[in-house]
Amino acid sequence: MATTKIRPGALVRASGGPRYAVALVVDALGTGLLRPYLLLYGVTVLGLSAPATGIAMTAGAVAGLVCVPAVGRWLDRGARSTVVAASMLVRLLGVALLPVTPAGNVWLFAAAALFLGIGNQAGPAAHAALVATIAHGRERDAALAGGRALRNAGLGAGALLATACLAGGTTALQAMAAVTGLAYLAAAALAWSVRVRAHTAATPAGEPAPPMRALLSANVIYVFCLNVPEIALPLVLVTQMHVSPVWPAAIFVANTVLVITLQVPVTVLLSRFARRAVLTLSGVVIAASYLGFLAATSLGPGWGAPAVVMVSVVCTVGEIIYAGSATALVTALAPAQVLGRALARFQLSTGFGLAVSPAVITALAPHGPAALWGSLAATTLLSASAVATEKDPPGPPARAGA
Repeated sequence: MATTKIRPGALVRASGGPRYAVALVVDALGTGLLRPYLLLYGVTVLGLSAPATGIAMTAGAVAGLVCVPAVGRWLDRGARSTVVAASMLVRLLGVALLPVTPAGNVWLFAAAALFLGIGNQAGPAAHAALVATIAHGRERDAALAGGRALRNAGLGAGALLATACLAGGTTALQAMAAVTGLAYLAAAALAWSVRVRAHTAATPAGEPAPPMRALLSANVIYVFCLNVPEIALPLVLVTQMHVSPVWPAAIFVANTVLVITLQVPVTVLLSRFARRAVLTLSGVVIAASYLGFLAATSLGPGWGAPAVVMVSVVCTVGEIIYAGSATALVTALAPAQVLGRALARFQLSTGFGLAVSPAVITALAPHGPAALWGSLAATTLLSASAVATEKDPPGPPARAGA
């Protein structure tokens, strides 16, 4: 199979067009502003305790998963850009609740976290369905990769802006809430304006999405890699190796830059191989990086911290390979009339993995590097094996080579 070659202009068109690309960046910019200050908003502005704030945020993210199946059914009725815009407007509602939440009121803060959670869980499935409607084959894979690169660029810019503004205290936090709301409103208007809708035959009554049980189960483990730079490495470097917080910050920045610059080229480069084989490869690379972290942490704070930084590059490459193949494999395997439900189920596995991974990582870390990195490596390799051996569901010949 020949490697796909994507020109920038063609990539933008395959991703939904210039307005939709701007919508993705603006939406990600608002989310990047939101993520660093939401916990601080609850603690500093509302006077909530840190545990209460954290529980409310986690509950909101998990409860948001409950709405994902309904999003899948909505997508299967043909909606595309409308669902994307709705996911942004729901988050706008969550942000709008923040300034009207009285000090000490954890329930309204939890409601804001719930609306944010619904939007965050619905957005990825809706975006993937929209791109799959516009682009096909390996062009679609590159378009999905391009959307991820754009999103990471917006997230990074928003996080940097939020970091610079946090010195302004509670006034700055309230101002950032307002800016985030405006960003979501603008992004929703731009996304809705592209007017993309799928024109597929009506779905036969009761037709299920393809099971993909091994893929969905493995995905719960695969997504742990997304929380390694934000949770596992800061925990290990700062609390166990006792090095400066500059090290995990540098890893996070490097991860963001690598995803922005390499996501599309790596996805295009690997387009000569079957998607399932590439997804299996990502699991092997991620597991190898976990073993690399195990070896690096044994070196102590002197050489250990630089070694962890070097291994983190391998982990990021595994993350890039995973992100470029996982959603693309689901869109290739699912029949068009049940694509929404298939993507919703995939998002459920992703959201569940992201929700439980912080608890699993923080529970394993106190038992030593072998317990943390050895367990992650073993389960990731097992997941990669499950992905490799699962049989593709029956489908048209065009889906061969998925």
